[in-house]
Amino acid sequence: MKRTTFLLVFGVVLGLTQAQLETGAEETGGEEEHVELFTTPTTKMGAATSDFGYNLFRALASRDSTANIFLSPISVSAVLTQLSMGGSERAQRQLFRALRYHTLQDPQLHNTLRDLLASVRTAGKGLSTAARIYLSRRLRLKQDFFTLVEQQYGVRPKPLQGGTKDLKEINDWVSQETGGKVLRLLTKALPRSPGVNTVSATYFKGKWATRFGQSGMTENFQIDGGAPVRVPMMQQDNYPVKMGIDSDLSCTIAQIQMQDDVSMFVFLPDDVTSNMTLLEETLTAEFVQDLSMTLLPAQVSLTLPVLRLSYSTDLLPLLSDIGLSEWLSDTDLEKISAQPAKLTSVHHKVVMETAPEGNQYPGVTTSPSNLSYRVDRPFLYLIRDEASGALLFIGRVLNPKALTM
Repeated sequence: MKRTTFLLVFGVVLGLTQAQLETGAEETGGEEEHVELFTTPTTKMGAATSDFGYNLFRALASRDSTANIFLSPISVSAVLTQLSMGGSERAQRQLFRALRYHTLQDPQLHNTLRDLLASVRTAGKGLSTAARIYLSRRLRLKQDFFTLVEQQYGVRPKPLQGGTKDLKEINDWVSQETGGKVLRLLTKALPRSPGVNTVSATYFKGKWATRFGQSGMTENFQIDGGAPVRVPMMQQDNYPVKMGIDSDLSCTIAQIQMQDDVSMFVFLPDDVTSNMTLLEETLTAEFVQDLSMTLLPAQVSLTLPVLRLSYSTDLLPLLSDIGLSEWLSDTDLEKISAQPAKLTSVHHKVVMETAPEGNQYPGVTTSPSNLSYRVDRPFLYLIRDEASGALLFIGRVLNPKALTM
């Protein structure tokens, strides 16, 4: 396990690298002690869904290295787990490996995931999700599958009618499940081929634990290889965060607390760059959990872009990049239909908003913070449920001006 040590001094943030720690271990002949970070079925499930999410995010990021990208892994995990219930033993084993469930050894896996989904969707966390399977009527469908999924996850797979009726019904259902926040998940009708389609959607608008005093002022955001753009920012002096530098990754990391045990991790590269491959490849559930325990408290002058975004994509082409090439060629969904049933789309849409509101004011001091954390260049961030460790949302922001709502 890689453990990063952070040292914080007022006015200066220093990072002690893993290489230094390893050198010391070699000199003494000792080995780094392994610490079990995930000890309950829920936290192990949170780690599995997170690692699936980081793998999927890397696949998405590598397809387009010059664009803003966003993903809510928890809702994709939910819908693909529903789909796994329709597969043969072999198909389920392949899906479970991609979903990182093969590490869990949890005989109550579906119950654990159902409980995790319920816990992260409690009202205070600001998260709402929708996840459902849609099936072509041209398949001879087995009703036992419909009942099984509905009993376990509270949502019944839906046979398609065909054409614009499906388009309206799916969009209306997603809108209803997300409180009217995720609109028009589909812009065109699903294929008429005898296949299986999944839809997943997430809306997130969490509130900060500490509110921002200033919001909406327009400031420069640096762009890699381009002129700065003017974007709305939030700013507050003496803002409480946890903070540190990772010199291996050449970035400063801040953990900002949100309400109801949710937090945002912001990874800010030292230089203006759109190349975040090294950082993206480092992200794992274990690494982020380690960060949450080693970042140190600080009061900073914090400046963040105001994020209002909507992002949608079909994730189907990415599944082969996360180890599902063989499964895609033969999905073997024998519990759904006796006929061969291909997966034809994996539609995913996310909507997110940040606002300056919080439930407490920053502490009153006689002078402003000596430390500054100014997010005014490309960055990567993630939203994490602290109780379970589950990754709720992850995004790469290269140009906030290009975000659409």
